[in-house]
Amino acid sequence: MEGSPGSGPRWGSNGHRAPQALDELQSRLLETLGVLSPRELRNFRAILKTVDEEPRVSQLQLELEGDSASGLAQLLAKHYYLPAAPRVVTKVLQQLRRADLLQRWESDPAADRAVIPRKCLKRSYDCMDGDLDCYDLSGERKAFLMCVTKNRPGAEQDIVLMEEWLGQCQFEQTSCIDPDKRELLGQITSFRDGLNEKKGEIGCCLVTLMSHGENGFIKMNNGERISLEDIFEMFNNKNCPALQEKPKIFIIQACRGEKRDTGVETDDEPLDFDDISEKKRLPTFSDYFIIYPTHPDHVALRHSRTGSVMIKAMADIFKKYGNKWHIVDFFTRVNNRVVHSDYHMREKTIKVSLVMESTLTKSVYF
Repeated sequence: MEGSPGSGPRWGSNGHRAPQALDELQSRLLETLGVLSPRELRNFRAILKTVDEEPRVSQLQLELEGDSASGLAQLLAKHYYLPAAPRVVTKVLQQLRRADLLQRWESDPAADRAVIPRKCLKRSYDCMDGDLDCYDLSGERKAFLMCVTKNRPGAEQDIVLMEEWLGQCQFEQTSCIDPDKRELLGQITSFRDGLNEKKGEIGCCLVTLMSHGENGFIKMNNGERISLEDIFEMFNNKNCPALQEKPKIFIIQACRGEKRDTGVETDDEPLDFDDISEKKRLPTFSDYFIIYPTHPDHVALRHSRTGSVMIKAMADIFKKYGNKWHIVDFFTRVNNRVVHSDYHMREKTIKVSLVMESTLTKSVYF
């Protein structure tokens, strides 16, 4: 069923819709749908049936014409056309939590054509039977963002990039800029306590700390040190029961020492298992993911204009691929970008590699 002339389609001199406009719309739809995984396509079709936009697509139409990305793109283009199609797609993508794809449909399509995430040739969840065992992130997503800007040129750009990234991943942010030790500990404690006091379900917690540092510590403006282990411990299963079996993500952008890697040129004993108790127990530390910008005892890299190497690479990779990747896979790609880039400090080439630590038990998709 097609929309009426008053709904906005372009018309040719013979009274029919202009084929070029229809083809352009179908192409845009296929670019978006082609990025979705098989599971997301199934969810897209299910949500589409509930969208409050007349005329609605019927179950029979979906079964006959919309069983593939190309078929669904053709069905949407013919059924809704312009301007209804962008509204419908926007509503569905919002419920799918695909914020990375929304920009394409909420703004000028010509301006956003170049930044739509590319379809991944191979994904782990496409090679498995059924759905992946993923964390349920349908609850509130809470983020704490701390940044020291003093004597850290480019730190302001890091804040901009991180706030944009967190927004795209649908986190509610609490910012803490240029605190002293007492202020940071007070604010992050209040943030943690707020999670424990929440009446609603918490989906995920993400803490970003960007500052000076040394191995195991971050430093405030006045040189005061705070142990990273103390901060990690604040959110463990004992001290933050609201986050039990929920992902706790820590992004640390700080030096871990003073060593500089100039790079190189390339040419157990078995465990005894006790009977498992019927009462469920968790280790004190679980469901953590921590990313560091460099190895222990080494410097982290930051550009005075573009910001920190890791934060900039995160923004670039997310712009290219969106939130298609499990967080470990995402940071693996970020690390690939960082490792295969050359940086220079005082006319010497510097190499760096990110370090990931994980006790996650499921996959994390933002």
